[in-house]
Amino acid sequence: MRKAIGIFLLLALLSACKNDGQGGDANQIVPNFRDIKIQYPETYRDTAVVDDYFGQKVADPYRWLEDDNSEQTSRWVQTQQSLTENYFKNIPYREAIRNRLSALWNYERYSAPMKRGDYYYIFKNDGLQNQDVLYRMASLEGPMEPVLNPNNFSTDGTVALGEYSFSADGSLLAYQASEAGSDWRTIYIKDLSSGGMLKDTVRWVKFSGISWFRDGFFYSRYPVPKEGEALAGKNEFHQVFYHRVGTSQEEDDIVYADRLHPLRNAAAEVTDDEHFLILSTSESTSGNALYFRDLRTNTPYFTPVVETFDYDFTVAGSDDNGIYVLTNYKAPNRRLIRISTRQPDVRYWQEIIPEAKDVLQEAHLFGGKLVAHYLHDAYSQAKVFSLEGKEEQILELPGIGTILNFSGKADSPELFYEFTSLVQPATIYRSDLQTKKQSVYKKPEISFDGDAYVVKQIQYKSYDGAMIPMFIVHRKGLKLDGTNPTLLYGYGGFDIPVLPIFNRTRYMLFPVVLENGGVCAVANIRGGGEFGKAWHDAGTKHQKQNVFDDFQAAAEYLIVNKYTSPQKLAIHGASNGGLLVGACLTQRPDLYAVALPAVGVLDMLR
Repeated sequence: MRKAIGIFLLLALLSACKNDGQGGDANQIVPNFRDIKIQYPETYRDTAVVDDYFGQKVADPYRWLEDDNSEQTSRWVQTQQSLTENYFKNIPYREAIRNRLSALWNYERYSAPMKRGDYYYIFKNDGLQNQDVLYRMASLEGPMEPVLNPNNFSTDGTVALGEYSFSADGSLLAYQASEAGSDWRTIYIKDLSSGGMLKDTVRWVKFSGISWFRDGFFYSRYPVPKEGEALAGKNEFHQVFYHRVGTSQEEDDIVYADRLHPLRNAAAEVTDDEHFLILSTSESTSGNALYFRDLRTNTPYFTPVVETFDYDFTVAGSDDNGIYVLTNYKAPNRRLIRISTRQPDVRYWQEIIPEAKDVLQEAHLFGGKLVAHYLHDAYSQAKVFSLEGKEEQILELPGIGTILNFSGKADSPELFYEFTSLVQPATIYRSDLQTKKQSVYKKPEISFDGDAYVVKQIQYKSYDGAMIPMFIVHRKGLKLDGTNPTLLYGYGGFDIPVLPIFNRTRYMLFPVVLENGGVCAVANIRGGGEFGKAWHDAGTKHQKQNVFDDFQAAAEYLIVNKYTSPQKLAIHGASNGGLLVGACLTQRPDLYAVALPAVGVLDMLR
């Protein structure tokens, strides 16, 4: 479905934008552009539907469309569908775009390797597989043996792999499977020595990881829903359990349950040294409480570290000196602290890596070092610190891009990570934290020449004077005369940074737009997580209009600086980005020729 939506957007963009002969590259699709006339059908407006919000009257003339079971709504949908299909049928280069997209994304892709037990494990996708396949190798250059193929979970491809975790010795793999996109998961266990499946089945798991300890693992789930309420029922009383391998789920031990707060979520994680069980509880997508339990004793009780939900606390690792925690407590851009398990009160917290101007995105304890991933102007930088916070190394990166998926162990200096940019798919690097040397482990081969394009970052002024960064990509030597088809992407929400990556979901269309002489842009608008808590807060609640203003100002920048024109500009966003695109299209329809508010929440009042 995502791919189909992307093709529709690309067709609409190229159809709305005349090709003035500048050309692209060898893979350019040269369309025979022509105007396609459409007669948009009349849509009934019920002027009698008006809501009163505290004295403010708001008309809702299309309320009747909310009844998805009515014949009137069904006819309207069919008419819209017919109009859309007929429009795209009249575009002669539709199949050429589909074929080019398939060719672009048909390349071998790998994840960063993980060392577990005697093997390295790595995910691989042959190119167009729906899900990546897990392999193992005795050495980094050794032959790859398939271990788990999620594409075989079901005949129709509707069962997907979720979270997974290896036992400490690497002999067992526990993994979650999800059916038809549901958040409900079932945990299964595979014996990696024999290749067989164990009988253990753990059901009704939701919003949970898997964390091994000795002969079992911790996980979170809700009580079994009532008959017929699995999908529609309310989720309440999230609990943490411990499952022992070889036993039935009915025998699982309850580790944590809150009977007073039904809407709180709980997650448990064992530290790498198996010394502590970390418990995190939360009430929303931001802010969490933190507790720990000493697994080397028989105590069933958790020691509180933080019992409020005002700040975020994420465990980065632990050693004999304490637990290393990434937090925005007294540090909007985050810092790393060490908490003594003997004196966990805030008075005794030690600051190891202080807050910096750049956002500390994540931190890990690998090989007796602290690896810190920063966002500098919305792209990645990485540094290595001693356990006392002394900076020892800056990881050398090939340019403006994003680090993905650090992989390492607390007791090994071997570190893997993926690096990608807007024009380069993820390359896997191997780094030795002791020798400070690093090398390319795997680099994908793709039929897209990233070197033919320039990636630049500019700053533009929003309506209130705030300076907003934006990545712009186009073919080297492209003439900026306002005639270039341009695709602008944005999100702006939930403290999530929009990063420069080669992504076949979020930026699936970028390569084809670029190859056809177009421009692609990513605006790092407020509401996201690119610059810490203040940046996020400036795009929330009563400040939400800032998000829309920032995006509209990005469009105006591209137009004023001759990258494109309103007749040749398309905007795209999904989820919260769909809301963004819908709002901007409503407020400033004069700025864009094409808009795709994918899966957006578009009626915030209802």
